[in-house]
Amino acid sequence: MPATRDLRVVPVPGGTAVAELYPELEQLLDDRGPALLPVPADDPVRTRLLSDAMRPGDPVDDRTALVVSTSGSTGTPKGAMLSASALAASASATDAFLGGPGRWLLALPGHHIAGLQVILRSLRAGLEPVVMDVTGGFDPASLPDAVDACRAGASTGSGVGGGPTRAYTSLVPGQLAKVLDDGPPEAVTALASLDAVLLGGAAAAPELLARAAAAGIRVVRTYGMSETAGGCVYDGEPLPGVTVEIDDDDGGRVWLSGPQVALGYRNAPGHPAFARAGWFRTDDAGRVGEDGRLRILGRLDEALSVGGLTLLPQAVEDSLRQHAAVVDVVVVGIPDARLGTRPVAAVTLRTAVTSDELRSHVTSLLGAHAAPAAVAVVDALPLLPGGKIDRRTVAARFVDGTIGG
Repeated sequence: MPATRDLRVVPVPGGTAVAELYPELEQLLDDRGPALLPVPADDPVRTRLLSDAMRPGDPVDDRTALVVSTSGSTGTPKGAMLSASALAASASATDAFLGGPGRWLLALPGHHIAGLQVILRSLRAGLEPVVMDVTGGFDPASLPDAVDACRAGASTGSGVGGGPTRAYTSLVPGQLAKVLDDGPPEAVTALASLDAVLLGGAAAAPELLARAAAAGIRVVRTYGMSETAGGCVYDGEPLPGVTVEIDDDDGGRVWLSGPQVALGYRNAPGHPAFARAGWFRTDDAGRVGEDGRLRILGRLDEALSVGGLTLLPQAVEDSLRQHAAVVDVVVVGIPDARLGTRPVAAVTLRTAVTSDELRSHVTSLLGAHAAPAAVAVVDALPLLPGGKIDRRTVAARFVDGTIGG
């Protein structure tokens, strides 16, 4: 019988109060003490849900240092069991890709894997992260001072070759868009002064990436999840030690292997996602191009059957993001008596454009079958706590007529 250790709930506060947890997180990096279950300190409902699902107090596999919840919008969240060695492998691979360890700026919730990794990477480099308080929302006007503090702290560290440590941050696309669209010029300059900005959690529009590049911001697109200790593919390139396989017999499903992969799920032992030793079976469809880079096409579990044809919502979203007027978009399916399901889209816009123009744009790129049956213009897309778009809420609003007519 494998050795066990305790699993303890750790409420993660927002803002600078997160620093109270650094001693415990440093102990975690050293593979000492109990396994930790991070929960949002300001969300008692989510805390109760996670505590009920993950059973703190019951023994957990002794190799487990961290149990981090998946970011689904429906059902019971699963808890990915990550070892200290998996977290170390993830940090080392990130350092190797970016050019060295660094001090990090935390602008994401600290209880999700992306925010946790910002903290852990910085602590592993011997530097405390700089924290932006995003409990009331992300404010680009706060970026210049935060980045200045990050760079000042990094300059006191010992980087590769004895020089200054590098400075990084991690954002979701909506935050980057907010900086470029609504932030003061100093915020854009601040981001451009960082050695890299990791961008993940959702697809980013090519236009957004082009604008960031034109502003001198080094954006690194990340792909990964709680089950892989965060991002494990950067700009389509697997990090050192990571292997990507595409199962063409299963809709192009992406499989991932490497030292970053979780031990399994705390509350779903024997789950088929971990049935293949050392591998994680994702729910994403992808392909590897001639350049060897991975491109994610969409989620297999979100694929729509429209009149007998399979449609990946992300393909439609990608086409709409290529339109100059579109800031962000989500495509979902709603019931249809004739087709079974019909695709609909909710968009936020930069400039005015008609629904017919957007539908014609999709048709020109993907064909008429992919054009959304309805397009609703909204002020903002609903988000989950980790920054991903809440597809379930969007679909419900189309069904009840709140949006889309």
